[in-house]
Amino acid sequence: MKRSGRILVVCHCLLNANAKVYPLAGTAGVYEDVLKGHIEAGVGLLQLPCPELSYLGINRWGMSREQYDHPNFRLHCEWLLESTLNQMEAFAQAGFEILGIMGMDGSPNCGVNRTCLGYTGGEIGAPGGVAQQVDALRMSDGPGVFMEVFRAALEKRGIRARFLAVDEAIPSSGV
Repeated sequence: MKRSGRILVVCHCLLNANAKVYPLAGTAGVYEDVLKGHIEAGVGLLQLPCPELSYLGINRWGMSREQYDHPNFRLHCEWLLESTLNQMEAFAQAGFEILGIMGMDGSPNCGVNRTCLGYTGGEIGAPGGVAQQVDALRMSDGPGVFMEVFRAALEKRGIRARFLAVDEAIPSSGV
């Protein structure tokens, strides 16, 4: 049997940068620099669904954590995570090692240690518009909404996993 028995759970965009808000993709497709070592070591990759793509589609605007942090979006995240949690539980029960969950720091959803804040409200066509919104954006310590919901769901099921992060500003920074 050639199974390594090791699994790394990765945020969607690490395997498919096409899901990111235009023009934020730091690579054409797969973040190879981040994942190459894991792949060469025989680690299995479990791709998380993209909560932003499934909620707002591919032509969405970039948004901050505050805009996603509401009850309906959190319910959407819980629903999306159900299949992944079931798979993780099955792997753990079968004795597989879950090496961790790798998110993308800077993301309003998949940030692990750092997320994007700064929504000021209003219409982008209003005076100040897009420039005002961009000027208000800032990185802040803390998780994105999706990772926060994921951590709580893991705790509820008694699944232990460490959270790792790639810095969105330096995509080759994967742990």
